[in-house]
Amino acid sequence: MAKKEIIDSITMERAITRITYEIIERNKDLEKIVLIGIKTRGVFLAQRIQERLKQLEHLDIPMGILDTKPFRDDRKVEEEDTSEIDVDITGKDIILIDDVLYTGRTIRAAIDGLVVLGRPARVQLAVLIDRGHRELPIRADYVGKNIPTSQEEEIIVEMEEFDDENRVLIRQEEE
Repeated sequence: MAKKEIIDSITMERAITRITYEIIERNKDLEKIVLIGIKTRGVFLAQRIQERLKQLEHLDIPMGILDTKPFRDDRKVEEEDTSEIDVDITGKDIILIDDVLYTGRTIRAAIDGLVVLGRPARVQLAVLIDRGHRELPIRADYVGKNIPTSQEEEIIVEMEEFDDENRVLIRQEEE
């Protein structure tokens, strides 16, 4: 399996900053926003967006961590819910944040997990990478980079907090 870097650390940080500016532009009342990072790397992206919002708008936007495993429709085993959402999401504008949008099944599970906690006013989606191949009618409101892929390819997001490096790789079968 050959791996190729398609996004370096600087490009990743620029994409996160661009997503943050788009969130500011599209949300009139930033006080109503709650950022929800989807485990695992979506949490680190949410933390970085939260920090950028603090720098740019001088606001402490609440953030939560959502574990989608208990809400997946493709798992037969009962999973423990390790979500950490300490804010009431009812009536709030939720921004779900994940690293890669692929089939849409993780996002469907995330929405199921959210509605267990309350009834948000609206839910938006921010992703670092949209690679296509949707199986459900889900699209991202904020996209760092669109990277069309084949089904045989894999997108690997590495983040400093978990992988000691910031970059995005594409892995493909060797001929």
